[in-house]
Amino acid sequence: MSEPSLPPRLPEKPKRRTGLIAGAVIAAVVVIVAVVLIIVNVAKPKADDAASGGASGTTAKAQTVSIGVTDASQPYWKIYSDLAKKKYNVTIKLVNFSDYSQPNPALKQKQTDLNEFQHIEYLADYNNSSGDTLQPIGPTAIYPLPLYSTDYKKPADLPANAAVAIPNDAINEARGLLVLQSAGLLELKDGGSPFSTVNDITSSKVKVTTVDAAQTARALQSGSVAAAIVNKNYATDAKLPNTDIIAKDDPSDPSAQPYVNVFVARDADKDNKLYQKLAALYLDPSVEKSVQEVNGGSAVFSDLTAKELQDLLAKTQEQEKAAKG
Repeated sequence: MSEPSLPPRLPEKPKRRTGLIAGAVIAAVVVIVAVVLIIVNVAKPKADDAASGGASGTTAKAQTVSIGVTDASQPYWKIYSDLAKKKYNVTIKLVNFSDYSQPNPALKQKQTDLNEFQHIEYLADYNNSSGDTLQPIGPTAIYPLPLYSTDYKKPADLPANAAVAIPNDAINEARGLLVLQSAGLLELKDGGSPFSTVNDITSSKVKVTTVDAAQTARALQSGSVAAAIVNKNYATDAKLPNTDIIAKDDPSDPSAQPYVNVFVARDADKDNKLYQKLAALYLDPSVEKSVQEVNGGSAVFSDLTAKELQDLLAKTQEQEKAAKG
């Protein structure tokens, strides 16, 4: 018998590649998505950087920050403004005020974002008297408070009962009286304090008159007084030469620390990173150099932190309250 015939053998079907293809497609998609995310993250500034001026300033969102000052015409503000634009893409808008009584209320009312014109003692007095809560966020410098005279070379040369002008705001009045006392022109009750007034004068060789700080230089130049305590910014604006200074206090003395000038913000903005960076920018060497050129090298720059300044303000406010009862 012949052997039964076997069914014909069919060719083998090729193995399915569907799983491999699907896997390759998924992997490719994952890679593409990852690349896109990387590109987006690199191109887009971080939210924190945008809010704080950017890490380098090159990708920061353009912003305008207004600063209340009393010396906007001085060259160091141009240098400062150029740095703010270059580093943080911030346009600085300087709002100039003619006297010291104006910048703090303007800041409180949100007419400005910051101000820079006052020292801690002045700010403490303002907060206590107004009930406001403005806060320092960065230091600039301590400046001596000079006594100027265009006719006399030293305090001892002033005639008996010569008229001497001092600022009439509470803090600069007290500081001016202390300068006059150290110059041997008067004596104050209990040796004086940062809160002394003309009522605390116990003896005097001169006649002290109080005028608005912005008018002290004018009173001297008009000849209505023989000498005057003139705050440095007003002296600079009036072009009073350093050679006319016949007495001043010592800004490097530790007791002068409350007279450090500061950048000030509303309490709600005291932790604003961009504002803190802008305050620190004032200590850039190029700004410091210009400030010293304008002030005859008399500025003593400070490195106190925002927290240290705020603690100093709180302490000074308490001291003032205690002194005034």
